[in-house]
Amino acid sequence: MTAAWRTLAVAALAVFIVSLDTTVLFVAFPSIRATFRDVSSEGISWILNVYTIGYGALLVPTGRLADRFGRRRFFLAGLVVFALASLLCGVAPNVPFLVVARGLQSLGAALLMPASFALVLHAFPSERRGMAIGIWGAVGALAAAIGPAVGSAIVQFASWRWVFFLNLPLGIYAVSSGRRRIDESRASEQGGLPDAVGTALLIASFGALAYGIVGSREKPSTAAAAILLGLALLALFVLRSLRVSVPALDVRLFRRRTFAIANAMSLVFSIAFTAMFFGNVFFLTERWHRSIFEAGLWISPGPLTVIPVAIFAGRRADRIGYRPLFIVGGLLYAMGAAWMLHVANEDARFLLWLPSAIVMGTAIGMVLPSLSGASALELDAATFGVGSGVNQAIRQFGSVLGVAIVVVLLGRFGEAARFERVFVLLLVAGLLTALGGLTMRVTNVAHSHSL
Repeated sequence: MTAAWRTLAVAALAVFIVSLDTTVLFVAFPSIRATFRDVSSEGISWILNVYTIGYGALLVPTGRLADRFGRRRFFLAGLVVFALASLLCGVAPNVPFLVVARGLQSLGAALLMPASFALVLHAFPSERRGMAIGIWGAVGALAAAIGPAVGSAIVQFASWRWVFFLNLPLGIYAVSSGRRRIDESRASEQGGLPDAVGTALLIASFGALAYGIVGSREKPSTAAAAILLGLALLALFVLRSLRVSVPALDVRLFRRRTFAIANAMSLVFSIAFTAMFFGNVFFLTERWHRSIFEAGLWISPGPLTVIPVAIFAGRRADRIGYRPLFIVGGLLYAMGAAWMLHVANEDARFLLWLPSAIVMGTAIGMVLPSLSGASALELDAATFGVGSGVNQAIRQFGSVLGVAIVVVLLGRFGEAARFERVFVLLLVAGLLTALGGLTMRVTNVAHSHSL
């Protein structure tokens, strides 16, 4: 195995750990709540919210620092922090302890994820990056999608604490392999340290926006104030970034057309991906009356489709570019949503569910990994980490929006919940993804001028 493939194997394993942990916890959440019955719903919700806010807020600055101080160093440090935090989560005696440990977990994930993508980009020549990115993204998408089945099995046959303990052997192996197999890389031009004030503004703005979104149902007035504060802080961050010599994020990156379009599409598709995942679990359990374990199994064919499609799509991207993948993938995603609209009121049958799962799994395999690749097309070696951080932060923000939008669209949980509204959202998102693909330049990965 060449050095590039060894780097990809370790990087993909780390992405698998982080992505799996996120969606497994959704299924384990009711069991955690049952363990701490004396804690309010708002207090329990911070087990999820603190991770979402911390992870999303830290992605861009940690990506920028990884470019500056060494991507391998940040990648390994993130793995160690994530594994140790997982151990603390697993032994947590109370909710405040668990919330703090989850915050530490978010720091570990934010340290390793941008560095992971940057290491893969650096390891492969431009003509092979499409395939490598396809595999890297497919592993993350697969882990996120099989989370319900894995989480339901763990909760049913063991305990929610094993959701976190599962990260330990995987994390230890990834650290050991990374130390031996990954070479260090960093930006060739070191420059000064990223702007500390700008970094603080970025973290505070994302934190306020995410807090406002996740708290919109319970405290609408406080949430609205948080969102306004977040927007104001974000505006200040942009203004400052245009004036300082070494910004936390060079916002002029968004002047690069492909980078801007790819990140806009990432926001839309992340909303749709999370809304699909979150909405499907409730649809199968509430309207079609499947158990959590059955719902996880029914969802599985979709993610099993993702990896082979993503690998094939990555290879095609090296030759034909990402534009056709977005167009076809977006249309397939819309078709899958249209099928769910058609069968939503039918009696529960796996064969009715399967066509949508396969079609949408195919679409995800074409689109989701390609978004990472397209966002990197116009980046140079000095901005791999920060560019990846931007893309992943936007995805995380889209995930927060996806959950919040589903809750609003459903109106209330139960058999009568308005799941058709969610399927319409997915249909529209698929069409917007195809439209975004149409607006991109016709180019292929190997001949991208910036790589």
